Amino acid sequence: MSAINNGSRFSRFSQAAARMSGGPRAFMLALSIVGVWGLSGPLFDFNDTWQLVINTGTTIITFLMVFLIQNTQNRDTQAMQIKLDELIWATREAHNSLLDLEELEAEDLERIRARYTDLAKRARDELRSRPDVDTRNAESRDPGA
Repeated sequence: MSAINNGSRFSRFSQAAARMSGGPRAFMLALSIVGVWGLSGPLFDFNDTWQLVINTGTTIITFLMVFLIQNTQNRDTQAMQIKLDELIWATREAHNSLLDLEELEAEDLERIRARYTDLAKRARDELRSRPDVDTRNAESRDPGA
């Protein structure tokens, strides 16, 4: 395995843009732009060009942000899948057949999900049938109590 590289220019750019656009400064900048635009309405008699400026600007920014957000989301998802695959692989009792599930077809995923849903139901039923375990309000109880 090679040393970790910093990725392509686009990856670095999209990561930086996603970090900056998701912060309070970006929100305040956007709010300020909308405020200045709104306050300038009387100066331009609220004409069509005045409205077109904000509509065009927001459309362009939204269009570009969709791609940046999707790129960031794809990388985050891939990293999370790799981490989950590593945990499955490293756990002796885990089924290695669950590695790389995101590559399966929807029907296969549904079949596997149904099996695990059934296993969970049976485990809950078994837990409820044990007289030494009170499961009535397990979600709301303080684990340290």
